[in-house]
Amino acid sequence: MTTFVDRVELHVAAGNGGHGCASVHREKFKPLGGPDGGNGGRGGDVILTVDQSVTTLLDYHHSPHRKATNGKPGEGGFRSGKEGQDLVLPVPDGTVVLDKAGNVLADLVGHGTSYVAAQGGRGGLGNAALASARRKAPGFALLGEPGDLHDIVLELKTVADVALVGYPSAGKSSLISVLSAAKPKIADYPFTTLVPNLGVVTAGATVYTVADVPGLIPGASQGKGLGLEFLRHVERCSVLVHVLDTATLESDRDPVSDLDVIEEELRQYGGLDGRPRIVVLNKIDVPDGKDLAEMVRPDLQARGYRVFEVSAVAHLGLKELSFALADLVAKARAARPKEEATRIVIRPKAVDDAGFTVTREDDGLFRVRGEKPERWVRQTDFNNDEAVGYLADRLNRLGVEDQLMKAGARAGDGVAIGPEENAVVFDWEPTVTAGAEMLGRRGEDHRFEGVRPAAQRRRDRQAERDETLQEFDGFEPF
Repeated sequence: MTTFVDRVELHVAAGNGGHGCASVHREKFKPLGGPDGGNGGRGGDVILTVDQSVTTLLDYHHSPHRKATNGKPGEGGFRSGKEGQDLVLPVPDGTVVLDKAGNVLADLVGHGTSYVAAQGGRGGLGNAALASARRKAPGFALLGEPGDLHDIVLELKTVADVALVGYPSAGKSSLISVLSAAKPKIADYPFTTLVPNLGVVTAGATVYTVADVPGLIPGASQGKGLGLEFLRHVERCSVLVHVLDTATLESDRDPVSDLDVIEEELRQYGGLDGRPRIVVLNKIDVPDGKDLAEMVRPDLQARGYRVFEVSAVAHLGLKELSFALADLVAKARAARPKEEATRIVIRPKAVDDAGFTVTREDDGLFRVRGEKPERWVRQTDFNNDEAVGYLADRLNRLGVEDQLMKAGARAGDGVAIGPEENAVVFDWEPTVTAGAEMLGRRGEDHRFEGVRPAAQRRRDRQAERDETLQEFDGFEPF
């Protein structure tokens, strides 16, 4: 059964925004008390957050589809809909978020670091929020926007200071078990370690972490053995330790050739050239191992490596090794650039930026792209003529109609708003003044025709009485 997963494909869906409500307040003697439709609630976000208690992506391997809750629709009486609940997904420290094309979207390092993987849709405005002096009682509301849908890839790269690399059965698990309190699986057969193991080492005033990377073999960088799956766990480590077996039973192997093979795999993987390296000659408790270590030590030192002869079983040479690693880790930490305080960068909008673009495609179709026009289209209920007229008014005020004219659009030409896969296409009629024909007299509401203020009604009744008296003036009885 799989117990460790460091790469998964995740399908995340944010919540949809709730629709706004179109409602008119009614009570006795007050049939049109004004619009009182509430706004829809915002859809929930999908948020990835680093949690130190999580060490694997196994949960997402079994359940790759995750969705936040939708916002509730608005109601009459100025009641706004409830917002959708955010879905917080805990991930291990060192998780990298990528898109399907392999582009890095976020690198989550440090407890509490978070990234919004999918943003919830906005809630639609109710007719109470859409009312104005000219449109006193809108008979429509805006629709809620759909939430984001994304397919992302999560990759776990172990966050450690030191990485132990080497052939299978070189003694890496034994070494980390005696340097720290880690308890990895140890056995006398290759590929005992199937997952990276982490251990914490204290050497004087320095505390650092050591990662035991599963054994590498020739061709690991091309996917042979387990190397390709776990070479990514070496990327974040500041120091690389080559653990070389001086007591191998294979006649075609020796510590120097093993070092050359592993270095070649690291070179082909890339990005590790500048990391400091230490060579550890392990298993010197074996008589032949001690002799072989003394033979190859001068050659390794001539290459510029610091060489330590140790025995994880007999606990030989461990103190010197741990303090040498602590010194390298301290230097690497000091060389890191200090994190600057968060700076707010303000990028003002360009003077000539209209917020949208109008392009003419090869087939003669005019396409309008922009955040506002596309959002307004998503929020429009096209079954409601008044809502369509409101959309036309907004597009006209934004300047879309003027830009279409400048681009050469004529009556009857096709105009698409939005991306090709999800656009609204209509035949453009420039003679229609932005929905005025749909709404009757521009800016007025036909439902208020005949509804007069009390003072006006008194004046009208008095005028009717005066007119009646004038008709009976001079009337002679039979």
